[in-house]
Amino acid sequence: MNLCKVLGNVVATAKHPAFEARKLMVVQPLDEQRRPIGSSFLAVDKSSSAGPGDVVLVMREGNGVRQLLGDKTLPIRSLIVGVVDAVDA
Repeated sequence: MNLCKVLGNVVATAKHPAFEARKLMVVQPLDEQRRPIGSSFLAVDKSSSAGPGDVVLVMREGNGVRQLLGDKTLPIRSLIVGVVDAVDA
């Protein structure tokens, strides 16, 4: 799991059927001090209703994502699983 900040939404007129009715977000990985680390990437928002500026917890493991979504055929690797209220390090 990775701590990330939501940078914004992704809008696409043509996309893979697995992404239909799913919200795509651009997220930036953060360290425990909430400083940006690494490159941003895309993540699907399952049901956390995250928005730009929110700090979120992202699962970045395809098999776990497919288990959470209940479909073994989905080509989704990163999933926002919750909004983070606080980080104590």
